[in-house]
Amino acid sequence: MHPYNRLPGSGHSTPSPPQSPLRSPRYRRSKPGRFNASSAAAPTIPQRLAWLLLSVLLRRQGIFLFAPLIYISGMLLYMGTVSFDVGPIISHKAAPGSVYRSPQVYERLKPEMDADNSSADAISTIWRNSYKGGEWKPCIKNSSGDLPAESNGYIYVEANGGLNQQRTSICNAVAVAGYLNATLLIPNFHFHSIWRDPSKFNDIYDEEFFINTLIHDVRVVDKIPEYIMERFDHNLTNVYNFRVKAWSPIHYYKDVVLPRLLEEKVIRISPFANRLSFDAPPAVQRLRCLANYQALRFSSPILTLGEALVSRMRERSTNHGRKYVSVHLRFEEDMVAFSCCVFDGGEQEEKDMKAARERGWKGKFTKPGRTIRPGAIRLNGKCPLTPLEVGLMLRGMGFDKNTHIYLASGKIYNAEKYMAPLLEMFPNLLTKEMLATEEELAPYKNYSSRMAAIDYTVCLHSEVFVTTQGGNFPHFLMGHRRFLYGGHAKTIRPDKRKLALLLDNPKIGWKSFKRNMLNMRSHSDSKGFELKRPNDSIYSFPCPDCMCHMNKTNDSRSTSAT
Repeated sequence: MHPYNRLPGSGHSTPSPPQSPLRSPRYRRSKPGRFNASSAAAPTIPQRLAWLLLSVLLRRQGIFLFAPLIYISGMLLYMGTVSFDVGPIISHKAAPGSVYRSPQVYERLKPEMDADNSSADAISTIWRNSYKGGEWKPCIKNSSGDLPAESNGYIYVEANGGLNQQRTSICNAVAVAGYLNATLLIPNFHFHSIWRDPSKFNDIYDEEFFINTLIHDVRVVDKIPEYIMERFDHNLTNVYNFRVKAWSPIHYYKDVVLPRLLEEKVIRISPFANRLSFDAPPAVQRLRCLANYQALRFSSPILTLGEALVSRMRERSTNHGRKYVSVHLRFEEDMVAFSCCVFDGGEQEEKDMKAARERGWKGKFTKPGRTIRPGAIRLNGKCPLTPLEVGLMLRGMGFDKNTHIYLASGKIYNAEKYMAPLLEMFPNLLTKEMLATEEELAPYKNYSSRMAAIDYTVCLHSEVFVTTQGGNFPHFLMGHRRFLYGGHAKTIRPDKRKLALLLDNPKIGWKSFKRNMLNMRSHSDSKGFELKRPNDSIYSFPCPDCMCHMNKTNDSRSTSAT
């Protein structure tokens, strides 16, 4: 049936033949003085083809049955493969601070940095803050009396982790044993696939000194009597093992562990690191203080070598008042792999990190649904600082090229590449391998915890300690340094979020960078004195549980310290 047109005239509607297919207004000639689209621009080839296709469709109306299919196909072609340049191209730019660009920033800053002669002697002026006009001093009260005549039984713990995680286990075990009036068996160190150190307690610590220091507070023995072990076929793995939850309160041990201890006379707790809450009664905190700051002393060979290296560092830094800087650098392969950060090593780095993750944490990083976002990790300040970044930071903080630095570290990943700029900025950088002879280090080389104990000793006595990645090592050192140095940690803790942004700015100048670094240094100084809050670690914050303010009388000491 033909369509009808309503024409004025006779008043009747008469049929008329169908009009010829309409032509686009774009192709009509425009009358003078009238606006027409074609007057703005001549039709392009894609436009001509489009209108030609439309004309064919109008002539063959049956084709409209396939219109949805044609439309979808056209859209897919348009969005996927064909570009008519009709819209803006959106490119996703990396967020500031999410990409490792420190080498480029170093090349920009290096000329100005080397020409800067305005720096004062930072190592002698770095610590200016004091705590309310006074200092703190150690005050761990002696035992109030003799131990009860009879012990409630024996506690055996297996300390897991590296050197300082094991230290946490030892101190917590002392506190639990003393609280339960139990006898503590010298803790056993769990062999770990990462640290791979088979050392025993007496290889790292002075066992006799440990036992004698605690003699009035906790019974400590190196073996359980034979008549008890006969019940377990002389095998400690047959002893009942408590699976204690992390950060359990001390009353859990009294309510749950003690009844079983009284029944069995010996119990095992494995693993034991971080199995006791930091928020504990004063009596428990006192035992922790006693164990950590007095009873735990490194074995004589480690202590002798460590103190010799301290002396050698001081001899080399006579021009700076026998003061040196120690840096804990966590840029070993396993640390870089675990962080999931991306640096500038390209495909080889990616290959190395995948292999290291699979070797150390089988399947952990490849679980279905797990997404790793290196850029977000860097922005959040969770990437380990590279040697280059540490060097830039310290030069910005005013430490000149002649400063002596002790580097505490394991084997640096791709050391030949990453250590070069740090050595360029600080040629007087030394490690235990450079300070000690091969013969001196030979007994420790295959034992990561013993090597870490040597590093710990040299870092403990430095004027400045720099932490770059957190972990148990720097947290224990900060607390120990507070205990030794009047409550001040004398530690630089960089704001790595801010540092990521600064080292991603290609336009930053040396003066601006240096100003930011000096502010960061000042912030570390002001945060040197910090008091322990309820859920803080006593091993990082010994004030006020293990220390007293020098301006206060003995009667007004913190109840936690008595």
